[in-house]
Amino acid sequence: MNRPEFFIIEYLLHGDPKTFIIRATMMRNVDAWHWAACDAGLAPIPKPGRPPLKMVSKPQAERYGLTDVKWRESAKLEWVEV
Repeated sequence: MNRPEFFIIEYLLHGDPKTFIIRATMMRNVDAWHWAACDAGLAPIPKPGRPPLKMVSKPQAERYGLTDVKWRESAKLEWVEV
């Protein structure tokens, strides 16, 4: 079973750097572009339990000033009781 992971997505919106963290079971470039568009307010955020919305593509997002989308998995935290 896929466990949700945390991903950090960075992008530029009209030249201004933006960063956010999202919880997802997987991340690909196409997913990162779509979530960056949602974070920038260019696309609606899908509601859980509803049919998926149409994904925003890189060319569509670039038309509205969203560029340089990069993503990475966040570091794993190891909690140790002292």
